[in-house]
Parts: sequence; C-alpha cells; structure tokens
Amino acid sequence: MTSDRTYHHGDLRRAVLTAALDVIATEGPAALSLRDLARRAGVSHAAPAHHFKDRTGLLTAIATEGYALFADALAGAPDLRERGVAYVRFAATHPAHFQVMFQPDLHHADDPELLAARARATEALRAGVADLPPDGRGKDDRLAGVAAWSLAHGFAALLLSGNLSDAMEGRDPEEAFRSLTALVFTPDNTRDR
Repeated sequence: MTSDRTYHHGDLRRAVLTAALDVIATEGPAALSLRDLARRAGVSHAAPAHHFKDRTGLLTAIATEGYALFADALAGAPDLRERGVAYVRFAATHPAHFQVMFQPDLHHADDPELLAARARATEALRAGVADLPPDGRGKDDRLAGVAAWSLAHGFAALLLSGNLSDAMEGRDPEEAFRSLTALVFTPDNTRDR
C-alpha cells in the first residue's frame, strides 16, 4: 500500500487548479496563494509545489488550459462573427481563465505548452479573418484580425466587469454581440476609403 498523497487525494493537480479558478473568479488573481489552495484541497502546504513549483507556475498552467479550451471553442465556429460570439461565450463561461490568459505578467511567457496552446488559439482567430472576402477585410489581414480581436475582447472584458449592464438591458450577450458586429462590419464600413 502506498502513502503517496497525490494518489490518496485523487487528482491533486486538478483539485488545485479548480480551487485556483474559484479564487480567481471571486477574488481575482492577486488573491491566489499556494498555501491557501493546499488548505482548500486538504493537503500539506508543500503539495501543490510538486505540480506547479510556484504561484507563477500555477498561473501558467491556468493560462495554458484556458488557451486550449479557447482554441477548441473557436475552432467550432463557422465564420468570423461566430468566432467572436464563441470568444464572448468563452469569457462568460471561463472568467478566471480569461483573466489570467491575457495578463502575460502573471505567467511564464516562454513556457512551451503555453506557447503551443496560444498559437492554436491565434490560428483559430486568424482563420476567421482569412475566410472573409477580400473586400470585407481590407488590404491588411493582420489589421483586420486586430480589429476583430479588439471588438470581441473589448466586449467580453466590458461584459465581465459589469460595465455593459445598463447597455445590455437584459439582452443575451451573444445576440448583442452579433448585433454589434452587424453595426461595425457592414460592407460600407469595411472597405478602404
């Protein structure tokens, strides 16, 4: 019989990640402490370090997982508008991941797994822009991608922070985003002048 705490606990890594996501969602990333997470998971204060080494390692794991989930969410969307809707949906359903993913000072920016997951998500976003007809994206695919990303990310961030409460007037965020894109990305607005 083994006395391995990880085995006895079950999936310690997942338990710590889940507890961390709960803390981030309610109190933000600044409130995160490995010692507190160990207490919540019912293990010794040193146990989380076996999986994450330190707080930054834990946040890197959260960002990596977030980008992987994000890439999966984006990949299922048929066009750029629906990728934007998937972006907003992801932020609403994974607010803790979303907070950490887009704060590079919180994680190890050079982590290979993080870089791979981020590249996959970036490719899914760029594929949506590449699918636009040439007159719908202008002369610069990269700037068209930045415009689409800015719109989706800005909307998602404002939604999560509660800054759209009055403007939304009880509307479904996904439908509101679709309406917003129709206002911004009309043929007259996307052509170079």
